[in-house]
Formats: sequence, C-alpha cells, structure tokens
Amino acid sequence: MQYDDVVLGRRSIRGFKREPVPKDVIRDVMALAMRAPSSLNTQPWNFYVVTGEPLDRIRAGNTERNLAGVPESRESRGHGAYEGVHRERQIEIAKQLFAVMGIDRHDVEKRKDWVLRGFRQFDAPVSIVVTYDRSIHGGDIGPFDCGGVTNALVNAAWSRGLGCVINSQGIMQSPVVREHAGITDDQVIMICVAMGYPDNDFPANAVVSRRKSVDEAVVFVGFED
Repeated sequence: MQYDDVVLGRRSIRGFKREPVPKDVIRDVMALAMRAPSSLNTQPWNFYVVTGEPLDRIRAGNTERNLAGVPESRESRGHGAYEGVHRERQIEIAKQLFAVMGIDRHDVEKRKDWVLRGFRQFDAPVSIVVTYDRSIHGGDIGPFDCGGVTNALVNAAWSRGLGCVINSQGIMQSPVVREHAGITDDQVIMICVAMGYPDNDFPANAVVSRRKSVDEAVVFVGFED
C-alpha cells in the first residue's frame, strides 16, 4: 500500500475472524510501529502482546468485575465525561455503530452486550497492551509518545492486512490485565489495542467516522492568502 492508502483507508475494526495472527507478522508490525518519533529519542514504550489462554483470562476477569460493579482502576488519567462538541462527536459515532448493528436505543440487553465487547477486547485474537516506564510517570511526554507509537501501530497493522481498535475499556480493570499479561511493576499501563484479521461480515467494520475538516482544525499563521 501507499502511505495515503493506509491513512485514508484505515478504520477501527470491532469484529475479527477467529484466525490467529502469526507471531512473525506481529513482529513485523511492531518493528514498523517503533519507528515512531519520541521526545529526545527516549522511546519510553513497551508492549505486552497477549493471545490464547492469558487473553481469555483477561476477558473473563474484565467482564466479571464490570458486571459486579467494580469501579474502574485504569492507571492513565481520565478526563471525566465529554461535553460540548466532543460529546456530540461521541454520540455521532455511537449512533452510526448502533444503526448498522441494529441496536435500538431502548434495547438494554444489546447495548450492554456492546459495552461488554470492549471489556472482552472485542473478541480479537490478539491484544497489545501499551505501557511506559514508571520512572517517567507523572509527566505528559511519556503518554504523548505512547499515543504516537499507538497511531503508528494501527497504521502498520492495516498495511499488513490486519485491523485494530484502540480500546480504553480493555485496561479499565488494570489489575486483571497486569496479572494475566505478566506486566512488571516498573511499567505503567497506558492503553491496549485489539488486533486481528477483520471480519468483513461484521456490520460495524464498515463504519467510517466523520473527521474534522482542515478549516475546522487548523489555524495558519504568517501565510499570505
């Protein structure tokens, strides 16, 4: 693929084939992703690539704690509920997804199952947990760099025929993830990415989110008209 094909073609994948992803393919994707820039070349990121029984245990633990009403315990800072235009965009994509999945706004069971899919890592065959070194915890640069490498990761995966969705629900119960992924204490859990081969029959995979235009997002300073 050309670079433009990757960036313009990529979308979040929420339904996956059961087909396993070969380890050497994942290594290739990770090598590409880790070319992402970082502050002063510090490369604070690390990755725990989880599949098989350990991932099934994470799915089960996340689901059980969620259904039991255990409060979330993510290690990266949240921001509270979205408001204003950010909330509008959140609602817009939810409406798109619910429409193609046939989930009525009053269908409590289907809506609940959709939420639980996130805690199950969207039933993907692979989950990549992105962490950074605890020695730099408390600043914003480490998490910023993790965002950059995660963007590179999902694009690299798409270029290799794989789909991903960046999944904050998957790390809301961080003790479960830390235990079953074997994440050491010197790492802070930032985010996880569900990965696998896209199931083209899964309706939500056809959804493409609307993006802000350049005119909405960009301020040009010092340029002549």
